[in-house]
Amino acid sequence: MKDATRLTRIGRPDHASGLVNPPIERGSTILAPSAGELYDAPPGRPHYGRVGLASQQALRSALEEMQGGAFCALTSSGLQANILSILTVCEAGGVLLATDNIYGPVRSFLTNTLPRFGVQTRFVAPDIGAEIGDHMDTDVQAVLLESPGSLTMELQDLPTIARIAQDKGITSIIDDTWSAGLTLKPLKLGIDLAAQALTKYVSGHSDIMLGAVVARTDALADRLRATERAMGFYAAPDDAYLAVRGLRTLQLRMQRSADTSLQIADWLATLDCVGAIRHPARSDHPQHAVFKRDFSGSAGLFSFEVPGWKNTDSETFLDALEVFGIGYSWGGFESLAIHCDPQLRRSATPARHEGALIRLAIGMEAPEDLIADLERGFAAVAAKG
Repeated sequence: MKDATRLTRIGRPDHASGLVNPPIERGSTILAPSAGELYDAPPGRPHYGRVGLASQQALRSALEEMQGGAFCALTSSGLQANILSILTVCEAGGVLLATDNIYGPVRSFLTNTLPRFGVQTRFVAPDIGAEIGDHMDTDVQAVLLESPGSLTMELQDLPTIARIAQDKGITSIIDDTWSAGLTLKPLKLGIDLAAQALTKYVSGHSDIMLGAVVARTDALADRLRATERAMGFYAAPDDAYLAVRGLRTLQLRMQRSADTSLQIADWLATLDCVGAIRHPARSDHPQHAVFKRDFSGSAGLFSFEVPGWKNTDSETFLDALEVFGIGYSWGGFESLAIHCDPQLRRSATPARHEGALIRLAIGMEAPEDLIADLERGFAAVAAKG
């Protein structure tokens, strides 16, 4: 995992106790030392528990340093992180451009809820690059990216899109959950706001719901902070503590997950029944050159096509698995598998794949056990005839 940010001194508090972990402070009321400071607290002293205490601040600081950003906002889920980033910069009468491979719950927010705020969404190709400028009319306020898409794995040309957006005064946002902010540095590529679900790789143990947004500039930091406070977004202290703990092993866990995923992808590629492997770190991915340019390493989430399969075949395959669990999310110890077709939605471009699309989220189990489990699934479909 070349050039990944060094994860040093994460969450280590600067106080006299000598503890290497931040304390978990639970509280709503914070007493002011005087009436004058009730409404005018000095910088650095929180005035109310919702703004965050020790563990939340440790997590904010770690993610700001990791991403090279000016401010980190915390939310109670990855979906909320995307929503916060959008509401920070979009206003009534405007338009948001979104890539067509965007995360399903975010897409639902864009199509069903955001119009109530007077903002419309137009979807663009999931592998878009410089041609995005053709879609940036004067009413476009922001562009929402997801690279790679968490189901279909298309990438966007982030540096080019960021440059065009900046030239036109449009804010660029990315859902950066796939890389966990470790193997991709979107802010350094010029993207303005980087959102992610800390629920996944940062947590690492499938036991919390949490999200974050990091702003690139001081001006965006002010808007992000104001929107976070005004809309009441909040992250619990215990969850923030667990995320700080997860950050400390993030690089090791992601490397293991990525390495195993490539072993499994290479094995899948030898099977006659399997079609295209959608893994950005493989040389046969259509945008592998973009991946090599922008990413310092891989992750363990990828998908593959099975020509000729129907949804019932995918269900038979999944139901036969014993090591892989059937469930959403990723980044924990356990490997997961889902069939993507029932949730695929496209409006700018059709979803192009042969047969069924299966997504694997590779965890910490032994590669040979995972391969044997997949063999069990394929055998079940073959036996069905």
